[in-house]
Amino acid sequence: MAIQHKRLGSHGALVSNLCLGTMNFGWFADESESFRIMDRALELGINFFDTADVYGWTVEHGTTEEIIGRWLAQGGGRRDAIVLATKVYNPVTRRGSRPEPNSDGRSLSAVKIRKHCEGSLARLRTDWIDLYQMHHVDRACPWPEAWQAFHALVGQGKVVYVGSSNFAGWDIATACQEAARFGMSGLASEQSLYNLNARTIELEVIPACRHYGLALLPWSPLGGGLLGGALGKMQAGRRVDEGFARQVEKHRARLEQYEALCRELGEEPATVALAWLLHNPAVTAPIVGPRTVAQLDSAVRATEVVLAPDFLQRLDEIFPGPGGEAPLAYAW
Repeated sequence: MAIQHKRLGSHGALVSNLCLGTMNFGWFADESESFRIMDRALELGINFFDTADVYGWTVEHGTTEEIIGRWLAQGGGRRDAIVLATKVYNPVTRRGSRPEPNSDGRSLSAVKIRKHCEGSLARLRTDWIDLYQMHHVDRACPWPEAWQAFHALVGQGKVVYVGSSNFAGWDIATACQEAARFGMSGLASEQSLYNLNARTIELEVIPACRHYGLALLPWSPLGGGLLGGALGKMQAGRRVDEGFARQVEKHRARLEQYEALCRELGEEPATVALAWLLHNPAVTAPIVGPRTVAQLDSAVRATEVVLAPDFLQRLDEIFPGPGGEAPLAYAW
């Protein structure tokens, strides 16, 4: 398989089948390592980069976008070589800024969308965002208001596509139907929690994405590390926090079967978890969040692994999911 380029759902843009998630930039990866990761991604053929205005966390909101902006400012065709995605919804508090309820709160108001887009453009040092995503649904904000704001940004050439993240199936349907009233193409993508151990979106989100032509971009493809060989690493003496240890114990029976199956195949658990997603025709690009270049190279291995039908069936037996799509999963 290797790195391939696929349509962004039913839209025309071509994106790599792995998306470089940058959440760790400025947090677990310093700026120089972040630069190396992005350069290596381009060498590997990964052209799809994802970030968010809130990333930076304990350093400062927006720090990650600033790191990407400084990397882009080096030139060398970097900006034209990538499809750049960022997000709006969460609070973005910056040093020296005055308290302001729109920036400091969570919403998809027209004021916040416009203001946060301008902030992201400045930090990213770019004139446009290829995919501007709603980081979460805001059911208290009228859809006509949100779409009017996005429509203006598209008309100004500041945004190309609009996407969603953490939407329910009916939120995707509502958003796309409302967009049609403005003559817009609707949502281009949905970022959802999806991995072997978290398959709830198979009920209604994946069917909605398929119906409306959205690219599906799974986040946390390794389940927060559970699917990355957690048992083996703990047995080797790696220190983990108490919360993670509790999760390992909760899922120990499944993880024991899973890691044993991966050993049979001769592949690392993290590789198998990513390969499972890549074998799903509903998935456009899992989002990987490397802290080092080595982790990025390891993730790419998943694009080369072929999982046989009987192996996929054994994975389903360990991690059965919700039983298919609604309503057949629970009714008739």
